[in-house]
Amino acid sequence: MRSTHPERKLSYVLTGLALILFGLTAGARPAVAAAGETLNSKTKFFVPQPDSGAVQQGIELLKKHNLHGVLDLAAMLAQGHAIWFTSGTPQEVHANVHKTMQEASVENRVPVVVAYNVPFRDCAQYSAGGTADTAAYEAWIDGFAAGIGGAKAVVILEPDSLGIIPYNTTIYGATEWCKPTVTDSQGNVTPAPGADAADRYAQLNYAVASLKSHAPNAWVYLDGTHSAWLGVGEAAYRLNKAGLALAAGFFLNVSNYQPTDQSTQFGTWVSDCITAATAGASWAAGHFDWCPSQYNPALNYAVDYSPAYEATVTAGLQNMMGGAVATTHFIIDTSRNGQGTLNTAQYAAAPYYQPGTVISALASGNWCNPPGAGVGLRPSANTGVALLDAYLWVKVPGESDGQCDSAGGARAWNYSLYNPWNLTSAAQNTFDPLWGMVDPAAGAWFPAQALQLAQNANPPLMP
Repeated sequence: MRSTHPERKLSYVLTGLALILFGLTAGARPAVAAAGETLNSKTKFFVPQPDSGAVQQGIELLKKHNLHGVLDLAAMLAQGHAIWFTSGTPQEVHANVHKTMQEASVENRVPVVVAYNVPFRDCAQYSAGGTADTAAYEAWIDGFAAGIGGAKAVVILEPDSLGIIPYNTTIYGATEWCKPTVTDSQGNVTPAPGADAADRYAQLNYAVASLKSHAPNAWVYLDGTHSAWLGVGEAAYRLNKAGLALAAGFFLNVSNYQPTDQSTQFGTWVSDCITAATAGASWAAGHFDWCPSQYNPALNYAVDYSPAYEATVTAGLQNMMGGAVATTHFIIDTSRNGQGTLNTAQYAAAPYYQPGTVISALASGNWCNPPGAGVGLRPSANTGVALLDAYLWVKVPGESDGQCDSAGGARAWNYSLYNPWNLTSAAQNTFDPLWGMVDPAAGAWFPAQALQLAQNANPPLMP
């Protein structure tokens, strides 16, 4: 009997075809990770099932007869990427992590799992959240660690947790911006209970120790921020204080777009600084603040990765190391850095004509859904760099960074100079002018960005 709902039938057919395309691309892989194998050039990483939003996007592309777009998207999702755990009770996170371990064991591959639930996470920005207090976090991370158990896994422990620390003071004496508050019934504003640097360091130290105890075969990496965020000495100091001695190393560039070569140089310098301040020349002991960094004093402390300045920083760190050899390893998130960071200068030209103040503000928010991005180097533990353990896709390509609007502080725009959308003042607050839309919430699937990431891949995903 002929169907009376041809469009519904077509949807079923397209859904099945999309699932086959995604499923075959993601599932047909050899199992190569042997028991007892360490994280090395032969390590293969787990490929989770695609996001439901990705499958739906595949269906929509097929409806438009855009098979090339479907194949681009499928090729991107066929790469291994991290699984993020951001909420739930200790029992729930234990069950969910354990399920991931079981799925990865079927492929005989190593999963990359992200613990992202520390109190005051992201300091009330787009990815705000986290457990209520230290006790709740300790119970949650215990559940997370127990879910891994004796399986092998790469653990990305709390992205941004060392880059954004409540009520933190840097090694140079500056007070940072993250200052959570509470307001009582009388309108008095005071610091939020538990929101201080000492608590953050205690939480991370506990987490590393818990993972060491309950997940002895996991490689745990701490937050090293990225190559244009914390200075070398500051990053090294925070890592050392957060329990690095029990961890496998640190991670860089998670959910960001900094070039891989600069990330590699920065990671090497941070490792050198850790050695210099903890096992180097006697006169350098404890002096993370003496480590030269990517911020060049001769350029008013602008970020500088020029060959000449790189040589200067390297020589300075080697002098502090006093012959000691750096041993701290790191990994780099290459999930979206194939085209580097956002080119903000284009918005100063026609037809936008945005002023310098807007261009500067856009540069500060270039971490948030920048148009023109592409996925970078494929996930691999074969890096050719002694201290660089792996290139990983930690951020899931295609998932939004947040709404990237002026209300949240990630965008600036002068609508009197360019407003083809005819937005009212109220609508402008929650609009992303770079994409010409309201971006999806953090973690939600962003179809336009996902397709662009696949098509702008460097190196290309498709031959």
